[in-house]
Amino acid sequence: MANIKELRGRIRSVANIAKITRAMEMVASMKLRRVQSRALSFRPYTEELQGLLGHLAEHVGHSPDRPLFQEREIKSIGVMLFTSDRGLCGAYNANVLAGVTRLRADLKARGLGDGSLKFFVVGRKGYSWLNRRGLHVERYYADPTLEALDFATARLASRDLVEAFTSAAVDEVRIMFTAFESVVRFVPRDERFLPVTVELGDHAGGHQNGDRLKGESGYLLEPSPHEIFSRILPKYLETVIFDAMLSSLASEMASRRMAMKGATDAATRMNKELKRVYNRARQESITKELLDIVGGANAVQ
Repeated sequence: MANIKELRGRIRSVANIAKITRAMEMVASMKLRRVQSRALSFRPYTEELQGLLGHLAEHVGHSPDRPLFQEREIKSIGVMLFTSDRGLCGAYNANVLAGVTRLRADLKARGLGDGSLKFFVVGRKGYSWLNRRGLHVERYYADPTLEALDFATARLASRDLVEAFTSAAVDEVRIMFTAFESVVRFVPRDERFLPVTVELGDHAGGHQNGDRLKGESGYLLEPSPHEIFSRILPKYLETVIFDAMLSSLASEMASRRMAMKGATDAATRMNKELKRVYNRARQESITKELLDIVGGANAVQ
């Protein structure tokens, strides 16, 4: 059994750790409330924009002058990866990086190596993980930090991904992020970003410029569907990136809050157990001293 002095030091250390983790839990909770409202309020806008894009696609149909829709034989893949800048957030980073491991295994099964992957990374943890494994990072968005990202950063990232796809540097672009569903549920996602996939109706060929259309959903389209579609598509791609950013940040804060709460609870239980052992050791020490005193007194008599 450990001596009393050592137990007293361990109790102080565990209590200090519990104070730190409790403070980090409170900070993560405050940040989560702020980011959660942004993420949940932005999602309906993304879904509405996606629905509008799908409706317009019914009118513009397939066209060879739309390179973002072209399907190609996949020889290289660009991956937009969202991780955290800091640790102490449970399995948040491990879960999203497991998607990269699965993608590497899938490409290996298809006869493609790691050289066919190009990463666009947000988050220092993901960047370090990729570098340790010798994977190619095409661009690392280090400034600003994930917590300070805004729509301008999403616009820049979307432009980089579109340029990589249209220049045939990659044949497909995927987004790996963590979807925030609730404060206790956040799911890693691996979604295709490019080429764009929207449901097209039977209106291939669309209409001429200047037409004024009424679709099945009651939209009045003016100017032409082609012009509206060409203007909305870049905005839609930027919106998808920004939605993934907000969702990833909210998931990180929720995961860190849960991890710190678990650490605080574990420290509290450990402290109680250490105090129980300390009290037992102290009682044994007092009993031993009393026995020594009584034994000494008997010897003198």
